Amino acid sequence: MNPRGLNPDGTLARRGGLHRVQGPFAPVVAAARERITQTFGAARLHSAYLYGSIPRGTAVQGRSDLDLLLALHDEPGAADRADARRLEAALDGAFSQIDGVGVLLFGARTLLSDVERHDLGFFVACLCTPLLGDDLGEQLPRYRPNSLLARETNGDLGLAMHRWRSMAADAAGDTDSTALDLLARRAARRTVRTGFTLVMPRWGGWTDDLTEAAAAFCDYYPARAGQMRAVAATASRTNADGSAAAVLDMLLEDLGPWLAAEYEAVHGLKQSRPMQSGTARKPLAPPPSPM
Repeated sequence: MNPRGLNPDGTLARRGGLHRVQGPFAPVVAAARERITQTFGAARLHSAYLYGSIPRGTAVQGRSDLDLLLALHDEPGAADRADARRLEAALDGAFSQIDGVGVLLFGARTLLSDVERHDLGFFVACLCTPLLGDDLGEQLPRYRPNSLLARETNGDLGLAMHRWRSMAADAAGDTDSTALDLLARRAARRTVRTGFTLVMPRWGGWTDDLTEAAAAFCDYYPARAGQMRAVAATASRTNADGSAAAVLDMLLEDLGPWLAAEYEAVHGLKQSRPMQSGTARKPLAPPPSPM
């Protein structure tokens, strides 16, 4: 894999691997494998995957979370989601090395569907590390950093911003700033990823590093560089001065609307998806989303 995350043929290399899991997190991964098997069993579980900092080998003890994606034989129902929440709580409570656990649930058919080919399919094939079962990535294509991938991964920032505004309004009346700070970080990570995928076809590769992703955007949009660096600092929790709320306001009122319009002009809008009641989507920042 070259420095921009490409295979020799120019396709995007898969990120992470079980061999990259650092020693302190090896027991966490082993426990996740065991508990997933016990909870879901072969009758329900098609395959399971890790994603995020742990399989990339960049996790920080006490700060990083454990991110899991489970592909089920059938579309997930209420019982599956309840079991996933119990799995999250059990793993989070058992290990001080991690700060939270997130489990995404999807039906294997959804992950392999045509409509998700360049979104969730890309997420599994390139950003997820196989943990259990038959790897769905082997049934998916090789991906290139092109406009189609950019559109289908992050071409819906406008919809995300609508949700963020509603969540920010709800959190603004709370005297505890925790919810607002959490929203700011999540929205910031998604915004950095969207800024990166906007320029990804010109940059010619993929990066998981938020600082590098922001820098790539800034190279092509220097007039917005200051705003994107501030958003990246919030996404990486490096601005410990209490400015997260101000950055979120800037993101919602200025940078975000501009970025959504520019993205639509350059790559177009993401293909609409049928509503899937109760089914979780990618986190605001795999990615992703892959993103």
